[in-house]
Amino acid sequence: MSLSSVRPADFDTYWAKVDSELAGLPVAAELTRLPLQSNEYSTVYAARFTSIGPYRLYAWFSVPVGDGPFPAVYQTPGYGSVVHVPAYELRQRYAVLTLRHRGQRLSDQPYAAAYPGLLTDGIDDPATYIYRGIVADCLRGMDFLLSRPEVDTQHIALTGNDLALITAALRPQASALHCSPGLLYNGATLAPQTSAYPLEEINDYTRAYPDRAAALAHTLGYFNPLHFADRVGCKTLLVTGNDRDFFSPAVLQPLADGLAGPVTAYQTAHSSYRDGVQQAEWLSSHFGYSDTLLPAQWQA
Repeated sequence: MSLSSVRPADFDTYWAKVDSELAGLPVAAELTRLPLQSNEYSTVYAARFTSIGPYRLYAWFSVPVGDGPFPAVYQTPGYGSVVHVPAYELRQRYAVLTLRHRGQRLSDQPYAAAYPGLLTDGIDDPATYIYRGIVADCLRGMDFLLSRPEVDTQHIALTGNDLALITAALRPQASALHCSPGLLYNGATLAPQTSAYPLEEINDYTRAYPDRAAALAHTLGYFNPLHFADRVGCKTLLVTGNDRDFFSPAVLQPLADGLAGPVTAYQTAHSSYRDGVQQAEWLSSHFGYSDTLLPAQWQA
């Protein structure tokens, strides 16, 4: 068994310290209206707020035109340098926060992330691992939403990869989670079984620094979604691969079994259209809408 599959003894203390650091910093939100992205249905803002470091973050924040508060969709960051403005149809109905964590474009001062390379930056020590700050950034995004009068704070759905699940665990105010794991889940155990990026970054690192492999695995233990699962009490849609994919239903079954709230599994169709429709319909159903707003090209 990899060390990353073992929950560190000081796991709770580690994350309590991150929370304490965040609590010591004001959100200090600043909003700038973006006329080019705004339209008759929604107003889009450049949002800036403060995470640990202190570190100033950038996010898209969109609010529908009309009387709020509105249900919210929090799009946690993917693995890449650029984060796009949320979809036009999504912005018509929900308050939407799309975060750019530290290192991503427009949140890259003073730290600019390298791709590949981000996944192992500072990984031989849990105190210096870049994802400690990135998780804090995601938590601060939730803090921002919870502070906004435009947001119905009883109805916030999180979407994204492992970061969305960790955020739902550490910010239980989330009402729903749509999660596609594959970044931090059992990383030290699964990475040697693939040559695909981003997990290949872990293999690159252990080949370059074989004497640090145990330290790497220990650090990843603090970030394994499996160790957060029992704190996720909201309704969860867990996206898996099919039986031929690396993150197959069998590989992700321990995570599904560990989640505290109700879980529905969905096998990706590997289609932006089919998977996009599925997520849009899932959000509409969760928030109690009888219809789903879809792009024209997705409508049957």
